[in-house]
Formats: sequence, structure tokens, C-alpha cells
Amino acid sequence: MIMRVVILSVLCFIAFTTKSQSDSLVVVEGRVLNAETKEPVVARITYQNLPYGNRMGVINNSTFSFPLFDGERYSITVEAAGFASAKYMLDPAEANEEKRIVKDIELHHTTGKKHNVGHVMRLDNLIFEVAKAKIDPDSYAELDLLVKMMNEHKSMVIQLEGHTDYLGDPNKNMKLSQQRVDAVRDYLVGKGVHKSRIKLKAFGGTMPLSRDNTPEAHRLNRRVEVRILQE
Repeated sequence: MIMRVVILSVLCFIAFTTKSQSDSLVVVEGRVLNAETKEPVVARITYQNLPYGNRMGVINNSTFSFPLFDGERYSITVEAAGFASAKYMLDPAEANEEKRIVKDIELHHTTGKKHNVGHVMRLDNLIFEVAKAKIDPDSYAELDLLVKMMNEHKSMVIQLEGHTDYLGDPNKNMKLSQQRVDAVRDYLVGKGVHKSRIKLKAFGGTMPLSRDNTPEAHRLNRRVEVRILQE
């Protein structure tokens, strides 16, 4: 009788643990698309947890789906012949109420691609500490790609444009956006990019991408963009 009770207790514990893990598990899913035609693109999709990369996987398809374990952030790299590779960071905090992150990834053709004057790029994987201008080390890979672009185009001049969400004190938001572009410039200069090739502009919360009052919209509004001033 005692043995039966013990076994039942163990089974109940396992079932409860499994259910708890399932309830907290975040799943990422999405499609890989041609940015111009919106058609599916079969790509090599590599993902790994940050910062150690001890959990990783590879998918060869035009769609993907995989779990984010233990609340860890993951990086995802998408590569396809004839297209520029894309790299993003996935944060479980961005999951919806169904514990899912839906992210379609658009790839751009490399043939004839130019960095035209006026073109604006958003640094999607640039992360700062909350309400601070300290750059998260997980952001270094994307900033290094920007350094590489600057090194490949020796005459290029860029403008770093800092934005916050529109919540809180406007003056503090403006100051924070300035401090954040200062921090990005300092990183680039530390990697050998001449300071004269980097202009700065702070917008605070005056130019939101979305006015939706949701955590996702506020995260979207907090960003640094790179504008090409000279090729």
C-alpha cells in the first residue's frame, strides 16, 4: 500500500512538472520570404541560445518553429543563395498570450545592392539595459556588422538616430536617446571607424513607429537607426 502511494506521488509530481514546463515554454515560428516578391525562400536557419550557444539547431526550409528553453534569449541566422544573410535576436519577453513569437524574416537580394544615400537601417538586435545607455554584449555581433560595412565603404558617412518610446518625461527620453547614440558611436570608434564619419541625432519619443499602447509597440519604438548620408 505504501509503495503504491509513493509511485502515485512520483507520477503526479512528474505530470505537474511536465505541465509547468509546457505552460512556460515559448515557441518561435515564422516564414522566410523574398523581401521584394513576398514569396517563400528555402533557407538555412541556424539558432542558438545566448550567450553560450550550448543549445542550437539547424532548419533547412522556408518555415521554422522551435522552442526557447528556460526563458533564454536566442539568436537566429538565416542564409540563402543570392540573398544577404539576416540575423536577429529572439527574446521570450516578446511572446504573446499564447506563449508564441511569430516572426517572418524577409531576405534581400545581394545582386546590385547598394547603400544609397538616404537609406535607413534599423538595428533590430541592438539591446540596452533598461532605461540606460549601456549596450548589452549580445548586441556586439550586429554592431560588428555595421563596422564591417563602414570598413568596406571607406567614404561612407552615417547618422545614428536614437529613439525611445513616448512614455514618461519627454526631456529624459530625449537625453536617453542622445546617450544611446553616443554609446553606439563610441563602440564604432573603438573598433576603428573614424569619428568624423559618424553623425548623431536624438529624437526621444517624438517619432514613434506605433502609437499602440502595448509592450510590443513600445519595444518597437525604442530603437537606433542608421541613415546613410554619404556613400
